[in-house]
Amino acid sequence: MSSSQNQIVPYRYFDTVVAFFVTVLIVSNIASSAKIVDLGFSIFGIHLAFDGGTMLFPLAYILGDILTEVYGFKAARRAIWTGFGVLALSALVFFVLRILPPDAVWEAEAGTAAYDSILGGMGSGGIVLASLLAYLIGSFSNSILHSRIKVLMKGRFYWIRSIGSSVAGHLLDTFVFVSVASLVGVFPPELFLNLILTNVLLKLGFEVLVYPLNYATVLLLKKKEGIDVYDVGVKYNPFQTKEK
Repeated sequence: MSSSQNQIVPYRYFDTVVAFFVTVLIVSNIASSAKIVDLGFSIFGIHLAFDGGTMLFPLAYILGDILTEVYGFKAARRAIWTGFGVLALSALVFFVLRILPPDAVWEAEAGTAAYDSILGGMGSGGIVLASLLAYLIGSFSNSILHSRIKVLMKGRFYWIRSIGSSVAGHLLDTFVFVSVASLVGVFPPELFLNLILTNVLLKLGFEVLVYPLNYATVLLLKKKEGIDVYDVGVKYNPFQTKEK
């Protein structure tokens, strides 16, 4: 057991977890722009549909829980901002690619219209704004709540903070993402409730389903790294880079 330290010391597997975390963010955001899936049934009269990123994005919250649980809030904060930077860079790449002049053969076989309908959202202001804003609010809410519950419960009952913090993160992330994306025209307004309900249900269902693997990974990392960070006295400021 250890309290959070002022410096993030080198760990054997921290960079590996962050690499998976960032990869999940990029792929899930591309998938969100690429396709909306119809599940073919309704709940409470609301037809269920979800954007493609829902298949993978819950894993980002699980990795966020693992980072906070094992390495502490300050290390998780570093990973969250790394993810933010990479998402912003990927959006810039897709935007620049969209405005570059197309090759005539590619335009005839695929075309700008196809690019816009599948990948254009990754470089448009609407989905970029929705993704980045929802990501920051959801990720930091998840990490801060997870960290506080761990300290308050003295490290017991990992499942409560893991699933509980993810519930808050998923609700905030989904609501912000779908709301902003709908307001700027990325998603049709008539799918607003459908997307929110389906996304939350699927994300939380995935979280519960893989919890045993989540918990096993946490135990393994704590053993391999030789740490179990408690964020005692840490200031939960997302923009703070150094502890006073």
